[in-house]
Amino acid sequence: MPETPDQPDRTSGLSRRRLLGVAGAGTAIGAAGFVGGLGASWASDDKPARQAAQPGSYPFHGAHQAGIVTPAQDRLHFAAFDLTSNSRDDLVALLRDWTAAAARMTAGELVGEPSRPYDAPPDDTGEAIGLPPSGLTLTFGFGPSLFRDASGADRFGIADRRPKALRRLPHFPADNLAAERSDGDLCVQACADDPQVAVHAVRNLARIAFGTAAIRWSQLGFGRTSSTSQAQQTPRNLFGFKDGTANLKAEDTEQIDRFVWVGDGDDPRAGWLTGGSYLVARRINMTIETWDRTSLREQEGIVGRDRQHGAPLSGGTEFTEPDFSVTGRGGKPLIPLDSHVRLAHPSQNKGVQILRRGYNFTDGNDRLGRLDAGLFFIAYVRDPATQYIPMQNRLSRDDAMMEYLQHTGSALFAVPPGVREGGYLGEGLFT
Repeated sequence: MPETPDQPDRTSGLSRRRLLGVAGAGTAIGAAGFVGGLGASWASDDKPARQAAQPGSYPFHGAHQAGIVTPAQDRLHFAAFDLTSNSRDDLVALLRDWTAAAARMTAGELVGEPSRPYDAPPDDTGEAIGLPPSGLTLTFGFGPSLFRDASGADRFGIADRRPKALRRLPHFPADNLAAERSDGDLCVQACADDPQVAVHAVRNLARIAFGTAAIRWSQLGFGRTSSTSQAQQTPRNLFGFKDGTANLKAEDTEQIDRFVWVGDGDDPRAGWLTGGSYLVARRINMTIETWDRTSLREQEGIVGRDRQHGAPLSGGTEFTEPDFSVTGRGGKPLIPLDSHVRLAHPSQNKGVQILRRGYNFTDGNDRLGRLDAGLFFIAYVRDPATQYIPMQNRLSRDDAMMEYLQHTGSALFAVPPGVREGGYLGEGLFT
């Protein structure tokens, strides 16, 4: 079932060793730097401060991380990080500190207490002061390079616990990937109904990471392009079509268990991932101007659905199951063989499904005045090797929509299970 807003207590703590490192960096660099201490008033492991969540928040602790089957919020700030330290202790300390900060921010609290010395940088960047939690969720993942870097080095002594399915995504047909928009050691997906709340969360996580990790790339998103709850209406993408009609919904617990959560025994060497998932991220640019000059008939044929109502071209309403056997004049299928709906449908992909959680994006214009816009595709799957990679190979090769798309970023992350009270992100990987 989907997570629902709750008001549990939060326990936050930051290791003294980590506090001294961050505070020291903040003292050296001062207010002009990308750092700041987090506040001794809440940093002690011995005397954690307890914070009550505000209404409209989602629990941070639980069996699964929030932000997966949570009803999709309106805004996204996604960031991938690279580790700048090769110390296992630094990595674990960072995950502990991120856990403490995430629990506070998702509860609508500041990262630290406003009790720092007046001449020191504040604990919290401040732009979310006075704002409600806005349904903020923070979802974290581990990339393949966390286990072995590009040179093959096992920097943190965890290479033998890398899940078999966690590998760099292959180069799909027609990919035009930018290395600076792909991959990463760690990732965080911040979703909220207020963009300032989401940006505040990533900004403060990046401050906490100073000296241990740095942002490799990031992406802002608006206007969700999928529904993850039956209570949500189907949104539209920048092509003007309803997107994600057949997406998995949180209420379909049997299907979620089958296609989203990693099961006990899926991978003997990665038992720490049981209850987690895999996150696929793809930055997909749309050639908006060319699409806008295409006839409605051709647009609907490419998609395989009616634009106004989202019904399949075989007839019915939005949620009518497509009938790929129905033909029209000359015996041609009403839903073309190279349409997106046909090629992405479970019946054409051995019955597998994925949980989509993407967003529209617009990053200004290029030098020719064309929109740098498209879809930031996010999907959660139990096994990318069987659920995502075969389908994307087929879409990249055969989908008529590819004429109007260009994939410019790509990444795969293992998303650990939820955090227990008193624990930290990915704890099972290190214990």
